[in-house]
Amino acid sequence: MNIQHFAVRCGLSAHTLRYYEKLGLLRHVRRDSSGHRRFADADLSWVEFIKRLKDTGMPLEQIQRYADLREQGDASHAQRLQLLQEHAAALQARIALETEHLDKLQEKIEYYRRLAADVTEA
Repeated sequence: MNIQHFAVRCGLSAHTLRYYEKLGLLRHVRRDSSGHRRFADADLSWVEFIKRLKDTGMPLEQIQRYADLREQGDASHAQRLQLLQEHAAALQARIALETEHLDKLQEKIEYYRRLAADVTEA
């Protein structure tokens, strides 16, 4: 599929896809006889994984590191596992902190709801 169709399917702009290719996140993108990019379904699943890593807060530099390891094949499984485990641990810590923030915020909301109810009753 061409870059425009691929961009729609993966929810990224063509500009972002070109940028990812320039960074080395998208490698081995085929070109047709006119030099236009031709993406495959395997590229789509890889981009979805890149998006998930970004959405969970992994910096592009670490995603590049993962892509480099992925390029090495089976020999890098242990390193990829470690990188993903470290990212998961950081994500769990962020979720715990965000949960704590949410709990405190909801406590304050409940406080103001009680105040509003007291004013209404008076």
